[in-house]
This record gives sequence, structure tokens and C-alpha cells, in this order.
Amino acid sequence: MHSDQPEIRPHKNKHVAERFEGMLGKLMVAAIVILAIGAIYMVMTGDSTPSWMR
Repeated sequence: MHSDQPEIRPHKNKHVAERFEGMLGKLMVAAIVILAIGAIYMVMTGDSTPSWMR
């Protein structure tokens, strides 16, 4: 029997490593932003030693 609709294949589940690989870029950007905020805070306060290290 011939159908006018094309065959629909089910979506393949992504492997955990593929999901992590997709999020890796976003995680790196977030880490850089957090480090930049910390560096700006240290420059503004003039204190390079965190309070937990004193």
C-alpha cells in the first residue's frame, strides 16, 4: 500500500555525552563571566585577598 505521507522516523535520544558537549560552551561562558565579575569586584574594593583566606 502506498501512502502520500513520507515515512516519519522517531527522534533519536541524545547520549549523555552529547548533551554535555552541547552545554560545554555555555558553561565556559558562564565561568568566564563569573570570574570577570570577581576580578572587577577585587579591583573596585582594592582587596585582593578573600575574607575566608584571612
